[in-house]
Order: sequence, then C-alpha cells, then structure tokens
Amino acid sequence: MAQVTISDAQRRVRLGRRHALAAPCRRRDVVDAARAVVVFHATEAPSVHLAVAARTEGVSVADVDRCLYQDRALVKQLAMRRTLFAFPRDLLPAALGSAAPRVGDALRRRIETAVAARGDDPVAWLDHARARVREALAGGQLSTSELRAEVPELDFRVDVGSGRWGQAVQVAPWVLGLLGLEGVVTRADAVGDWRNPRPRWALQAEWLGGSVTPTTADEGYAELVRRWLERFGPGTVDDIVWWLGGTKAAVRAALGQLAAVEVRLEGGSSGWVLPGDEIDEPDLEPWAALLPALDPTTMGWKERGFYLDPVDRPYLFDTNGNAGTTAWWNGRIVGCWVQDPDGVVRVVTRSPLDADAERVLASEAARLTAWLDGTVVTSIYASVQQRSQRLP
Repeated sequence: MAQVTISDAQRRVRLGRRHALAAPCRRRDVVDAARAVVVFHATEAPSVHLAVAARTEGVSVADVDRCLYQDRALVKQLAMRRTLFAFPRDLLPAALGSAAPRVGDALRRRIETAVAARGDDPVAWLDHARARVREALAGGQLSTSELRAEVPELDFRVDVGSGRWGQAVQVAPWVLGLLGLEGVVTRADAVGDWRNPRPRWALQAEWLGGSVTPTTADEGYAELVRRWLERFGPGTVDDIVWWLGGTKAAVRAALGQLAAVEVRLEGGSSGWVLPGDEIDEPDLEPWAALLPALDPTTMGWKERGFYLDPVDRPYLFDTNGNAGTTAWWNGRIVGCWVQDPDGVVRVVTRSPLDADAERVLASEAARLTAWLDGTVVTSIYASVQQRSQRLP
C-alpha cells in the first residue's frame, strides 16, 4: 500500500481542531481542555489557567482552581523530562508506571551523591527520610519549609554548579520531588493566588482518596504515546522521544503495540498516526489563539517547522527551546502577546499581517483581557520579543 502523505497545512488544521484552539472547537470544561493536549504544562502555575482560558468558553479562574484543589480532577505531577504537568487524573497510573520512574532514577542518584558527600549512607538516609516525611504528612498538609522543620534531616544544602554559576541549594525539594515521582506525595492545596501559588504537600493516597496503582512501564509508555498521537499526530519518532523524555527504543516499542501507521510528512520525513487517522480533516474557518508561556501546543513537537518560522525562533523561544507567550494565526506562530500595567492584552507580531488576521487577533486580545479582568501575569520565560515591549 502506498504511504499516505500528510501536509503541513493539514497538520495545522488538526492542531487548531484537536487542541481546541479554533473558536468552534473550544471546550466548556477544564478537564476536557486538558485532554485536548493530553496534559498541561505546570512549571509556571499561571500557564495552566491561561491554557484553559485559550481553549474554553465560560470557564473562570475559580473553575480552574476548583478542578485542581477541590474536585482534584487535574493533579500536578512531575513526569516527562522532569517537568511539572497537570494531569487528568485517569492518566496518572500510566505516568507513574513509565515516565516518572525514569526521571526518578536520575533524581535519586543525584540525592544519593549529595548525601554520600556528607559522609552518610545514602540508601539508609533516603529510606529514613521517606519514612519521616510519611509520618509528618499523615493526615495533613505541610509546605516545604514546614517539612524541613518537622524533618530536620531534610534541612541541609548542597553545592551545585561551579564558578559564577555555583550555588548552594536545599536538598528538601529534591527529596519531595523524588517522593512525588514515586507516587508517595503530591502537591495539594496552595497558598497565594493563582499566579504564584506556594504548594503544600500531602500524601498522594490521602489527597486523591486512594492509592494510584502504576501500570507496567510498557503499558504506561504505550498509553502516553497513544494519547500524544491522538492529539498531536502525525509526529516523528524524535518528536515523541522529546515530548516523552524517553528513549527511541521505548517509543518504537509503544508504536508497535499501538499498531501505529507510518505516514510521509511534507519534506519527506516519516511520521506516525494511530490506525485510521490517515485521512485528512476538513478545513477550519480562519482562527487565532493567544497561548501562555510553555503552552503544551507550542511545546508539543521537537520539529516545529510546520508552525514556526525558524527566523522567528530566537525572538520567541529561549536557547533551551522554552517558549514565552505566543500569538497564533491559522496554525502558525506569528508573534507574542504582552500586557500593559492595567492588564490590557496587546498582540505583537513578527511581521505585518493582513486585515482579517489583525482583526481576529485583536478580538482574541480583548477576550483574554476580559478573562484576566485586570490581573497582570509575569513569566520567567518571557521571550526576547516580550522583553522588548517593556513588560511590567
């Protein structure tokens, strides 16, 4: 059978529809919006709320907070690439069975090295720390600083880096990160508003009302890859490896389990889709979207040429590939968005656009301004183009 070709234009259509960015495709539920992109990036807390705002109608900041802290239908979990995500709850077993242990192995070795440098037995020390954290959190929640007071073993610093980049860092966040990757603890209630919440920690089984049973590694990787293909496909092996933070062997094994179909991408490279997903989808009406820093759509592929002009990359992404805010027109990134001190959103494009694009982007800016209701959001990932606009 001849290999199907999926064009860049078709990939942009899928992106607009499947990621709930085109106006007719928006959701009315926070978890549905998360499922549209598998998981939300949560390295910067406000990105979760802003990613929801871009993909929904009739959903407020309070609705997102309710989903995170009352319904607990989205759960913040360290996983792929040692990145914090907000997961739909039903995807936790797959993450805890596959991507999380891979990251946890590397973090555990880092902790053991730091502990050994103090002259302690690293395995015994870590076992003791796990037990003491469990005791401290039984039936309640504590912040990191409160846990350091309750568990003095955690209250020490280690030197990382060297020269001008050297610094002493607390080991407690490393240990809590590892326990989160192991499914022992989780980020629970937060202190502060949605732009800068300070998490409190709880035992995961208590926060969720029951233990999460991890899948096997093979099952977990297959489920994560399945959901990625469903929302982001087609994509290359390198795209999936990058998103998953896994190995090519794990990705290829998952593609085999899923009976994924190889397709040809514009330019001649090979991509993958789920069985039956080779057929082109109908075009969309022109659409625009304003996405936050580290949005899952912006960060979803390693090979970004079908939606990002390489010339624009240095202005909108940092040298590690992390994106600031982005403005989209018909599936392409065309600039960024900023706010003035009163919270009014303004789009800054990389090059002139036609009148229709300017009008629809302006409408999106007004929609986001209304949603933010005067709140100004800042980001440590502000791009060169954002910073050039003298952000507050």
